[in-house]
Amino acid sequence: MAVEELRVENMTRSARGAIAEPGRNVRQKAGLNRVMLNEAHARTVELLAYKLAERGGQLLKVPAAYTSQTCSTCGHRDPRSRTGVVFTCTSCGHLDHADTNAALNILNAAGLGRVRTWSPAPVGCEASTTRRAA
Repeated sequence: MAVEELRVENMTRSARGAIAEPGRNVRQKAGLNRVMLNEAHARTVELLAYKLAERGGQLLKVPAAYTSQTCSTCGHRDPRSRTGVVFTCTSCGHLDHADTNAALNILNAAGLGRVRTWSPAPVGCEASTTRRAA
């Protein structure tokens, strides 16, 4: 199994800035920091590593840099490829959910190959949430 090696301390720095140069979007950044710190990423990774070792597995940590900007199909890196939750490669046109694409890049970086356990439903084939009368 593989995870990103995240530096939560760096990711949760304050956006306040200084008197001469005040920060931007300070409230939004504070909210994001609160969510990230409440998530306890380091503790989750620690427990995952412990459980894997207990069962004979190994947890690999890969650098987080550019995993969300790189195409898992062709390897092209472009920040413009990711727009919100959609990843569309500007080189080969590969379309995927941004998190799925990043997860595939993490697996590839860990040397675990191309593993895919989920694929999106074709457009127009979404499951219905309405019930039919009996």
